[in-house]
Amino acid sequence: MSRRWQATMLAAFVALIACSSAPRAQTSSLALEQEVRQLGLEQEIRQRAAQIENKLIAWRRDIHEHPELGEQEVRTAALVAEHLRKLGLDVRTGVANTGVVALLKGGRPGPVVALRADMDALPVKEPAGLPFASRAKGKYLGREVDVMHACGHDAHTAILMATAEILTAMKDKLPGTVKFIFQPAEEGPSLYTAFTGKSWGAKLMIQQGVLADPRPDAVFGLHVTSGMSSGRIGYRPGAAMASADELRIKVTGRQGHAGVPWRAVDPITTTAQIVLGAQTIVSRRTDLMKSPAVVSISTINGGSRFNIVPETVEMTGTIRTYDPDVRKGVHADLKQIAENIAASANAKADVEIIELYDVLMNPEEMATRMAPVLGRAADGSIQVVTPSGAAEDFSFFLNEVPGLFFHLGVRGQDTADAAPNHSPNFFIDEKALVVGVRALAGMTVNYLTGTKAD
Repeated sequence: MSRRWQATMLAAFVALIACSSAPRAQTSSLALEQEVRQLGLEQEIRQRAAQIENKLIAWRRDIHEHPELGEQEVRTAALVAEHLRKLGLDVRTGVANTGVVALLKGGRPGPVVALRADMDALPVKEPAGLPFASRAKGKYLGREVDVMHACGHDAHTAILMATAEILTAMKDKLPGTVKFIFQPAEEGPSLYTAFTGKSWGAKLMIQQGVLADPRPDAVFGLHVTSGMSSGRIGYRPGAAMASADELRIKVTGRQGHAGVPWRAVDPITTTAQIVLGAQTIVSRRTDLMKSPAVVSISTINGGSRFNIVPETVEMTGTIRTYDPDVRKGVHADLKQIAENIAASANAKADVEIIELYDVLMNPEEMATRMAPVLGRAADGSIQVVTPSGAAEDFSFFLNEVPGLFFHLGVRGQDTADAAPNHSPNFFIDEKALVVGVRALAGMTVNYLTGTKAD
């Protein structure tokens, strides 16, 4: 037991004794008894997590060496399901194609907590070096690609597997139920291009009933990041991660000879004007005092030869916002600007915006309640972080059920130039994984037992 834990437990017991000997309300005494019991359960979680840490790391390395793309996580899902069945849990497979859901019933009735981990990898080639480096290939939108866990979902899956094992061992002490959700395709589909009206990942799991029978009262999840030092936890109440929308614009002109462009309608110069015009949406049209926004054009494709004005140019990009009204405004502004600029050049712009993920909103009350639990899990290494420009489909769970999504630092060296998530050089310090287990299990126990720490 660490000195910090000894001090915390001692303070709680001293307070309990003082409360029981002083003429205070009985409810105050019961609250302190409950808090002491909560701290005892957290200490048991800490001990059990330490005992299976080597197994946790081995799971992560195995999954890392065998990554699979979204909705193709067949091996990973089988590994997860086998582990959960060995724990004696009620397991359901094939949810949202390759998702796995398991149910743990505690020793007596109580609330329902859902815990989620994503399982999919990315079409990224991993450099050699690690003994468990990926050499896997996969199919991404019909073409063969290298595959790597470049975003840390291997760690998420292993952390939740370990959390399931610990909570199962403690089930007689738990009032309530825990639902373990192992989700596919958080990064999006890999077998087809995303389009409006199509669902995958968290959204598809919800549509297929993952939040029913029983319905969770709270949902928790995490994401590893190289943006913080190893074992540090970052959280943010309110808008924590951006909404993500895919922007597609097709500009149609009239093909002709590049030496006589006045006899053509040039979609390339029109596209350039649209790109510049789109930048004014954030700088001149969006109320940045209310909420930030990002509009990025990421690809431009058009033309076949140096002396031909092409018929069409296509561009894609992304929109990131943190407020639903700002999101609607940016969409409307983009459509207006693109269409009107194209019309001024006698061209035509077809604008399509695909809403991928919503803003991830952490309820203030839940963040306040769970911050002390996270702080104890991370031995005090915790911070409130700035909003992230990345997006997460965990937002769809939080749209339905109150909960908390937090980040776990995995940067082994305290340096600002650590490779970010999605980089082929993204690296995880595995010493941080046990902190994630302590955090998820600790929040679960806290919610189930009803303790509200100050």
